[in-house]
Amino acid sequence: MTEGSKSLFIKTYGCQMNVYDSERMADALEPLGYDAAASADDADVIILNTCHIREKAAEKVYSELGRIRLLKQRRAERGQRTIVAVAGCVAQAEGEEMVRRAPVVDLVFGPQTYHRLPDFVLRIENGEAGLVDTDFPAEDKFSRLRQPSRAQLATRGPTAFLTVQEGCDKFCTFCVVPYTRGAEFSRPVGRIVSEARNLAEAGVREVTLLGQNVNAYHGEGPDGRPSSLGGLIGALSRIDGIERIRYTTSHPRDMDDALIAAHGNNPKLMPYLHLPVQSGSDRILKAMNRKHSGSDYRRIVERIRHVRPDIALSSDFIVGFPGETDGDFHATLEIVRDIDYAQAYSFKYSPRPGTPAAERDTQVEEHVKSERLAALQSELTAQQTAFNRKCIGRRLSVLLERPGKRSGQLVGRSPYLQAVHIIAGSSRIGDIVEVEITGATANSLSAEPCVENNAKQAGNRPLTPAEVIL
Repeated sequence: MTEGSKSLFIKTYGCQMNVYDSERMADALEPLGYDAAASADDADVIILNTCHIREKAAEKVYSELGRIRLLKQRRAERGQRTIVAVAGCVAQAEGEEMVRRAPVVDLVFGPQTYHRLPDFVLRIENGEAGLVDTDFPAEDKFSRLRQPSRAQLATRGPTAFLTVQEGCDKFCTFCVVPYTRGAEFSRPVGRIVSEARNLAEAGVREVTLLGQNVNAYHGEGPDGRPSSLGGLIGALSRIDGIERIRYTTSHPRDMDDALIAAHGNNPKLMPYLHLPVQSGSDRILKAMNRKHSGSDYRRIVERIRHVRPDIALSSDFIVGFPGETDGDFHATLEIVRDIDYAQAYSFKYSPRPGTPAAERDTQVEEHVKSERLAALQSELTAQQTAFNRKCIGRRLSVLLERPGKRSGQLVGRSPYLQAVHIIAGSSRIGDIVEVEITGATANSLSAEPCVENNAKQAGNRPLTPAEVIL
């Protein structure tokens, strides 16, 4: 941090889109002289970028604000001013109530208004307080945000998130996203490609395209007509330096022909797909307003596996949805066994205020939800462990991303999004190397470099000692 600069600390909760949003908030405040602080204790501006998906999300934010209130008091005693802001989906849901309940908060702003953050901060610096903006403005927030500098991008590593779509029109009965993020909106292809080029020039090798309903993407293409996500992926794959493309989170209803075909014919699109089914019971899927059946989901998976047989599948599951019977839960176990997942996320249903499911009088008892979750997670963990063990002895390309916990170790990601640990020098971060998998656990792989193949990647020049051990 340079002398005389101001400091910013952002605590990010929840999804990858919030990670992307937090980075853009930091970019937006950089022209005002705000540099990143190591902790909230050292920050002139503290932003909590919140998520409303998890249970008791709002209460956890208020608890954190209680700690920040004491921190703000200590800094005030030293003559230091602290601006406290709450952003994201909890901010959108709570609005004015948050300022009333937690007077320590100077600013509450929703996911659609973070392009206005510099103006908000300037107003608070000039004496205003208790600002609340949870509108859904007509302007495109992405077009009004400054692009980060190459120096800023270079600090973020070889992978990056890139939001291409926001909001949701599906209105699943358990979900708050349509109320906190608004209607579906897709960014134009040209602007996404421009941002991806900047990332590539800064050393990014892999981009993950983000959206609450990312495969509902329909942004304006170069010809003025809407582009599908498959078309966008095709455009991004032509950028030099971008070697890997992923996307999340998808809805089964939006897996169109072009996107399925891309999994078979675009080598830069990684063979990993997160496709939430939520339940195996058609009765519960209807109650969730998912508008697909278990059979629909199975047919989609069959089509994807036809074009890309080695694809690794991931999903989300909710157990104990209102009215779920033992038979409904067994249907979920059945679809898990039919699909055979490489990875999955599972949760007990918890009511979200304002959603239709929260008002139903058929809530499942907590101990029943816990028992079902334990049974489901046992099945999913066994599948994930088996998938990882099948990789032992295989050669996989791995993008090295960051240092590991052990000295001399780096962690990368396989094409199937598995964490892979190898012995490697830090200078290799950002390289894509071929390795042989030597060990596997439920959560990660260990590997050794394939020296002859990595020599070819080095242009057949002699390997340095560091490269020999990677």
